[in-house]
Amino acid sequence: MTATPEQNTSSTQAPESTLFADMSPEEMEAAAAANQNDALQALTDELAALKAQNKDLADQYLRAKAEAENARRRADDEIGKARKFAVESFAESLLPVADSLEAGLAIQEATVQQIREGADATLKQLQSALARNKVLPIAPEAGTKFDPHSHQAISMVPAEQEPNTVVSVLQKGYQIADRVLRPALVTVAAPR
Repeated sequence: MTATPEQNTSSTQAPESTLFADMSPEEMEAAAAANQNDALQALTDELAALKAQNKDLADQYLRAKAEAENARRRADDEIGKARKFAVESFAESLLPVADSLEAGLAIQEATVQQIREGADATLKQLQSALARNKVLPIAPEAGTKFDPHSHQAISMVPAEQEPNTVVSVLQKGYQIADRVLRPALVTVAAPR
């Protein structure tokens, strides 16, 4: 004879009911209290672990926040120092130029040749100081394609070269690194 589902269920539950059937109500109450104490202890332990983890994470957050603030402050200080010392370095490289100009002006009976030689030497000093500080001239050759980013066209003139190319430079421009300080003033070949 095959068992019905209800019979199977009761047969699997029978060992539990026989387990509790052997216990007195006081023993059952003590077992339930022990189970509650175990569950309460497990929850208390879990709560303590979570509180410790929370405290640890809060501490890590505060340390990371303080470190980020210190890094920002150090970066601001370094940027300020870089600006200050960049100007100082540039000014220091111009001091020999000023000395040369003063020395040239101190000569009372200088000949035109001496003045010209002194001015030429002083110009070379100035160009060297500018180059050391990455201030480079913009002086395009004749025939170079006109570049509106680094050239400023003063006029268009008829010329025997391609249109929109530089014919002559009226005033050099200058750039520092990749930034144009002053565009070169140029004349540009007019369209034919």
